[in-house]
Amino acid sequence: MAELWSMAHSGLYVRGTEPGVRLSLHLGYEYSGSPDYAGQVAAEAERVGCSVVWIAEAYGSDAVSMLAWLAARTSRMELGSAVLQIPARAPAMTAMTAASLDVVSRGRFRLGLGISGPRVSEGWYGVPFSRPLERTREYVELVRKVLTRRPTQHRGAHYSMASPDGAVLGLAVRAERTRVPIYLAALGPKNLELAGEIADGWLGLLLTLRDTPKFLARVSAGRSRAGLDMAGFDVVQIAPLVTGPDWRTCADSVRPYIVRYLGAMGSETSNFYRDMVARMGYESEAELVRHCLAAQDYDGALAAVPLQLLDDVCLLGPRQRIAERMRALAEVGVTTLAVILPGQRLAAACDQLRVAADALADSGVGD
Repeated sequence: MAELWSMAHSGLYVRGTEPGVRLSLHLGYEYSGSPDYAGQVAAEAERVGCSVVWIAEAYGSDAVSMLAWLAARTSRMELGSAVLQIPARAPAMTAMTAASLDVVSRGRFRLGLGISGPRVSEGWYGVPFSRPLERTREYVELVRKVLTRRPTQHRGAHYSMASPDGAVLGLAVRAERTRVPIYLAALGPKNLELAGEIADGWLGLLLTLRDTPKFLARVSAGRSRAGLDMAGFDVVQIAPLVTGPDWRTCADSVRPYIVRYLGAMGSETSNFYRDMVARMGYESEAELVRHCLAAQDYDGALAAVPLQLLDDVCLLGPRQRIAERMRALAEVGVTTLAVILPGQRLAAACDQLRVAADALADSGVGD
C-alpha cells in the first residue's frame, strides 16, 4: 500500500492513495447486558461483511465477558474493546485479558483503551484522575511489555511491578498473534498526539467532516514523533446510524444518545464531550443542554440538540445519502466506520446493518 497521507500547506493532512473503508459494528453500552441480542446482531454483522464488533464498558457490564461471548458466536469478524477502562485494571491484568481474548477468538482481538474522566475514574473505580497523559503512556508501555511474555519488573510514576522477594514474573499465556493491536480513545490535542505516537489506531467519537482533518493532523504529529507515518494506522469513527427516507426524522432517534454524552459522560462542570462539541461551534447549544439537564428538564435537553449537529456526527437518511457520507469520510481519512444502532430492536438493527453494507458497496470506497 502506498503512502496514505501527504502534508498540505494549510497544516492539515489530505488523503493520498485510498486504502478503503471497513464497516464495523459498535454495540456500545446499551446491549452489553443483553447477550442474546448482541449475539444475533453480531452474527448478522459478520454475515454482511463487518470487519469488527466493538464493545464498551463504564459502570455497567464489563466488556470482557461480552467479548468472550461474542468470540464463541462469530468466526471471521474481529472483536474489539472500545474501550476497556484504564482505571479499572492493572496493566498486567489488561495484558492477561488481551492475550486470553486473542486466544479464545483465535487471533481476532483488538485492544481499545480509554482513560475515562474524573466521574468514572474516581467516582466508580476509585482511581485519581491525575496526569492522565502520563498515566496512559506508562500503562500502554507496560501492557506491551507484558504481552511480549518476557519477565517484567517496573517501578514508574504510576505503576509498580516489583515482588518483595525479588522474583520477576512473565506472562504465562501466549497471545495468538505476535502483536495485539492497541487503540486509544482520544479527544484533546495532546491525547490525539499520544494516540498517534504509541497506538496502532484511534477511536474517535462525535466527529465531523470539517474537524476530522484537524484531529488527524495531531495524530500524524504523534506518528512523526515516533518516526512513523500514517500507513497502517487505523482511524476509527464511531457514529450512530439511523436509516430511513427522511433524515430529519431519523435524527430525532439519535437525540437521547447525544444528550447522554453531553450530560451523563461527565459532571455539570466538567464534560470532555460537551467541551468538544462547543469547540465545534455549538457552544451555546451545549450549554443549553447542560442547563436543561441540571434543571431535570430532559425533554428540553433533547430539543436543545441542534439538527445540524446530529447530521454532522451521525449517519442519517436513505441508502444513497449514507453512501455519500461514507465517501466523504474516506476522503478525510477514516479507515474504519463503527456504526452504533441506538435503541434499535433486533429486526430493525439487522435491517440497518444491511442498508449500511449496501451503502458502503454503493459508495465505492469499501475495503
